[in-house]
Amino acid sequence: MAVDRERVAALVRELLEAIGEDPDRPGLKLTPERVADAYSEFFGGIGEDPAAPLAHTISISRGPAPETLPSGAVMLRDILFRSVCEHHLLPFRGHAHIAYLPGEKVVGLGALPKVVDVLAARPQVQERLAEQIADTISEALDARGVLVVLDATHECVTMRGGRQTDASTVTIAARGAYEEPVARAELIALIGAS
Repeated sequence: MAVDRERVAALVRELLEAIGEDPDRPGLKLTPERVADAYSEFFGGIGEDPAAPLAHTISISRGPAPETLPSGAVMLRDILFRSVCEHHLLPFRGHAHIAYLPGEKVVGLGALPKVVDVLAARPQVQERLAEQIADTISEALDARGVLVVLDATHECVTMRGGRQTDASTVTIAARGAYEEPVARAELIALIGAS
């Protein structure tokens, strides 16, 4: 579903008038169209299948014994993401860290940030975003375990309300083998390692 850019521009023009601004003054004349462009990007994930980037998996043969499955996690750290909080329509941004314990399928590492991008490009809350990423990867790859850690700063916290400019929010979603805190402790430590 594409963002209705003309409608967004009209609404931004109305918003500018509602806050007492003149949408025809030189500095604001192109603002409605600019916001429509930005919203097309910010909300481009609405209606997209987040599992689509994971469609091209590589099967791992079990062989004669289950020991041929990878014994350790695949981890991708510091995936930059940005989203828009559905409560105030203000941005939040940060890093996603994803680890999964492969079952019989693995995926190219470039697919993981694409999953994050699709799910983040919707009105969101960070807690749900972490859960959706974990569910998508777990289901599409039939992974034995998935861990998603998001660390983000929220403009609704840094610029309004409490104005806590150094505060960040960390959310964790775990599936399968990583639902037990002991099992995910090593991965949490690796996220902080440089």
